[in-house]
Amino acid sequence: MIRHVLFIQFKAEVTADAITQCLGNLVALKNKIDGIESVEWGENNSPEGRAKGYTHCVFMTFCDGESRDKYIPHPAHEELKAELGPILEDIIVFDYAL
Repeated sequence: MIRHVLFIQFKAEVTADAITQCLGNLVALKNKIDGIESVEWGENNSPEGRAKGYTHCVFMTFCDGESRDKYIPHPAHEELKAELGPILEDIIVFDYAL
């Protein structure tokens, strides 16, 4: 299994509705791309104050590295990246094997 973690910083002017819609579209990738076992997201609520401006996290689990590698160039993923690109200030992508 592969965990694919995104730490997201949206532009200041982006509405909460736009964020929720984009993250919902990310969750919907599970039904569009084979090999995605789960997708969840959440908004930072840590009281430690060390998020460095990142407000949201997405946590995806892939069956294996091959599934993750097929996801990266998949048209549905490319479509989502085109939607997210204009509203992102920054993103960190971090993958690890289980």
